Amino acid sequence: MRGDALDTPVPVVDLDRADRNLVTMQAYCDRHGLALRPHVKTHKLPQLALRQIELGAAGVTCQKIGEALVMAEAGCGDILLTYPVVGASKVPPLAALARKTRLTVALDNPVALDTVAAAAHEAGVEIGVLVEFESGEGRLGVQTPQDALELARRAHGNGPLAFRGLMTFPRGPQTAPFLAAARPLFEREGIPIATVSVGGTPGCWSTHELPGVTELRVGTYVYHDRATVAAGAATLDDCALHVVATVVSRPTPERAVLDCGSKTLSSDRVAPVAGEGFGLILDYPDAVIARLNEEHGVVDLSRCVRRPEIGERVRIVPNHVCAVSNLHDAVVVCRGGEVVGTWPVAARGCTR
Repeated sequence: MRGDALDTPVPVVDLDRADRNLVTMQAYCDRHGLALRPHVKTHKLPQLALRQIELGAAGVTCQKIGEALVMAEAGCGDILLTYPVVGASKVPPLAALARKTRLTVALDNPVALDTVAAAAHEAGVEIGVLVEFESGEGRLGVQTPQDALELARRAHGNGPLAFRGLMTFPRGPQTAPFLAAARPLFEREGIPIATVSVGGTPGCWSTHELPGVTELRVGTYVYHDRATVAAGAATLDDCALHVVATVVSRPTPERAVLDCGSKTLSSDRVAPVAGEGFGLILDYPDAVIARLNEEHGVVDLSRCVRRPEIGERVRIVPNHVCAVSNLHDAVVVCRGGEVVGTWPVAARGCTR
């Protein structure tokens, strides 16, 4: 990419690659009869969310109310909020969101259900409910099909609430057995499971093999990163966001320092078999970003035959690109290798 005048560190998005990723995923879902509901937490950009909808996405997924409000105000007409909202302070903003878009909220407990019900009453509009179940990740989710049924009963036919189905993240070894056990319970109660939503880019290309799944939620696929490449979901040629950084010091022949640290790159790591360090330097793949301080990326060059010089710019594939998006106010966007603009990351910092 030609962008020598760019100040660093800076995330640069190749819009050609990103669009190719969007088209490929939509085609996969269309081919297998799956609704695609992309998760915007990866890019946090209304421009890309609207492009995903234009290509055929059923709507978008958001993680927090503030993030969803940004997308609703940009014109996203169908939003799934996949984070349980709990407590009175959440009612007014959730009600405001429900007035702007067709809203569904995922939850796994009665307190969250009561919060959503209060917001629906305040807004005077219907809010949908997906009951989240655990598939083996050990994070959110009801533990048994009976627990899911109890929440569904409370939502089904409950005034402005509408039970719309089940969801899990990520799809795991318990997904299929849970669904198989849940369906007869729900059928006996006469409660339809219209949607079964699963998520996660790393295993996305085999989603169609899961019986009964109707919807796929993926976020990282828009850019991909070192983790999705390591999982076999993409190649380095699919990675559409690179962090461009500058070598600002070479204290020793075997050490370089970049102008990007923990305020620029994710501190997440990938599996050791997939690589070391805090990102892959494309120009020097044998180099290891061994340590991140707030503003410094310390690079081990001991395995490199060719080594960067002070002032040289390098391109980094982040380990976890979603975190990188949230660390920056804007991204530079390119087409055909040329810088074509700067887009504010409109939904960054939305933690509530």
